[in-house]
Amino acid sequence: MALTLPPRLPAGGQLALIAPAGPGSLDADQAHAWAALHGYRLKIYPGVFEKTGYLAGPDARRLDDLHAAFEDPTVDAILCLRGGYGTPRLLEHIDYRLIGRHPKPFVGYSDITALHHAFIERAGLLTFHGPLFRAELLPRQQPGEQALLRMLRGELGQGDVIAHPADWPLSTLCPGQAEGPLLGGNLSLLCAMAGTPWAIKAEGAVLFIEDVNEPLYKVDRLLTQLRQAGTLAGLAGVLVGDFAGIGSEQLRPLLEEFFAPLGIPVLAGWRSGHCQPNLTLPLGARVVLDADGQVLRLAQAVVA
Repeated sequence: MALTLPPRLPAGGQLALIAPAGPGSLDADQAHAWAALHGYRLKIYPGVFEKTGYLAGPDARRLDDLHAAFEDPTVDAILCLRGGYGTPRLLEHIDYRLIGRHPKPFVGYSDITALHHAFIERAGLLTFHGPLFRAELLPRQQPGEQALLRMLRGELGQGDVIAHPADWPLSTLCPGQAEGPLLGGNLSLLCAMAGTPWAIKAEGAVLFIEDVNEPLYKVDRLLTQLRQAGTLAGLAGVLVGDFAGIGSEQLRPLLEEFFAPLGIPVLAGWRSGHCQPNLTLPLGARVVLDADGQVLRLAQAVVA
């Protein structure tokens, strides 16, 4: 399926900040100062300052902010305050036609994974697995901040390599090259959507997975669930992100057990997800995964 490319972030544009998942404190003056530092304006939606237990306000508030940010013609890109919990609760209530009529860059990770794939499948919109405002952008974590802005501004396009810092060596678990749409995100969220109308459809795709604070036996359980749900069948390749809390020497045998029999390229150690740096990945975009050369290359533009 050909996805709609969101318009590139223009100079002097306006960013929206919403909280579709968990709550988090925010100093509004600092937030506006961050945007101004990069030449942008910032519109903070009401739910950013709300808290209902482990959620950033009731479902209706979080849903209203999401719709309003997409529909607002003055908003050029949408950032999420944090991850946490709650986005799957919104999926059946989102107006996907509204999202599709107002395409714009949408950025986040962790619990935001559920929204990414709903937008890809139901609204036909390419999205960005990238930094959260409170965790990475406001503290100005590098090179994640600049990597995100470069991608949203259209400074990366077809044929370009998505840069990966040499300080964090990658590991080829299974050799080869593959091309396909890049899908995935947080492994726990992908499993939570399995067996629902929102389950990821990954045949022919390069699957990206990452997670945080899940012990090895739980990662085993999660991968088993994806395999039994049929999600791993027909993959073109796998890009493994950070699994914070598990050493690579522990994780590698488990990953090889699941993916080596598939005969597809697998590249591990990519710095995206619950880690620093947290590099932006364009979900739904066609990419070339070169596990031999340890390179991820764009096979298309990611903004219009």
